[in-house]
Amino acid sequence: MDVAEARRGSPSSLMSIASIVVSMTAVAIGNGMMLAYVPFVLTRSEAPDWVPGAAVTAIAFGGLVGCVIAGPLIRRVGHARAFSCSMALVILAALIISLGVHPLLWVFARCLYGAAGNTNFIISQSWLNHASENHWRGKAMALFYMAYVIGLGAGAWLFGQIPAEGNLAPIITIFFTTMAILPIGLTRLPTPPAPAKVSIDIAMAWRNSPVAFVGVLAAGGLSMVVQGFTPIYAAANDVSQKDVAALMFVMQFGLMFIQYPMGALSDRIDRRIVLIATCTLIVAAGIAALSVSFANLILLMLVFALFAGAVETVYSIANAHANDRADPSDFVPLASTMLVAWSTAATIVPMLVTMLTPVLGQRTFIYAAMAVALLYAAFVFFRLGSRERVPPQLCESFELKSAQVPNAGALIEAEIQAE
Repeated sequence: MDVAEARRGSPSSLMSIASIVVSMTAVAIGNGMMLAYVPFVLTRSEAPDWVPGAAVTAIAFGGLVGCVIAGPLIRRVGHARAFSCSMALVILAALIISLGVHPLLWVFARCLYGAAGNTNFIISQSWLNHASENHWRGKAMALFYMAYVIGLGAGAWLFGQIPAEGNLAPIITIFFTTMAILPIGLTRLPTPPAPAKVSIDIAMAWRNSPVAFVGVLAAGGLSMVVQGFTPIYAAANDVSQKDVAALMFVMQFGLMFIQYPMGALSDRIDRRIVLIATCTLIVAAGIAALSVSFANLILLMLVFALFAGAVETVYSIANAHANDRADPSDFVPLASTMLVAWSTAATIVPMLVTMLTPVLGQRTFIYAAMAVALLYAAFVFFRLGSRERVPPQLCESFELKSAQVPNAGALIEAEIQAE
């Protein structure tokens, strides 16, 4: 059976992709728990000050490795088996953490998770692209992103309901990850073709849109810094476990309340202007985060929700801007380059923050996020006069995306369109 026949034989509704969405939501719950648990415990432990930041950097570096190994792995064994293998790595990473606080082992475990995480995204997004039809693919991807982000928030909230002492958090993560294997193992969805090879063409990505390319770089650094260092910052300021969990939970919903209106606005006016406005919002949120104390925790949660939502918006609008200008023949190398660019920046910026934190203090990540946003806004402003806006009728509609789930599924979309 060829790909076209397989697609015609699959159910034509959002219910047909339920197995993928349910699996990745279960994965997100475990991930959200570990994103709160690991920095909280490391910060409160006797581990050296650089270890919590190194654990954040390790996730991104593992993701970069995952970009490289995922395609060959899927081509060798197929999507379903590769998914099981990546889930096994997530379980192994959680198992290592459950053995007790061993800082270097925990950093290695987070790197292992990062590699598995990007592999999961490539598998799930490419499968979603293959299983959904053109007229509802956008809804399918929006459902996937929303479910994953809500799962992250739910996992963070769940962390606040269990003791941080002991190894219950990684054990619960193992439970949810194991449950995630079942829907994919039992799905009747046709297996898609392997994703296109990750081919890096920075010159082409730059020619297509400097604003989009630099925007994805900025978003990679911004997302890992804000999402990764916020629980470290809170734990270092003696915020309770439940309050740290609540903070991480609320932050995930900033994505919806900020990204939707800004994305809709970018469909109406020049996306570059909206990107500048979003960067201004990041700077304003950063100033507020520096000004509001943990004594006023509810207000601080709202500030960080705004902070996180604006950061995620940079990624989604930059991706939309890239697609507006892309030639169909460049789609696969553009998607590959953007994916690797995101992962590279997501590694380098947290690493710099980790190195500077002992000198500048726990607020270094806020200064870093503001600096990246200011530099990117200046770059976009400079580019405004050098190129005309893409005519609105040629622009793609904005779609919800999260920088925590890099756009990996695009690697398969060109093959779908070629059928």
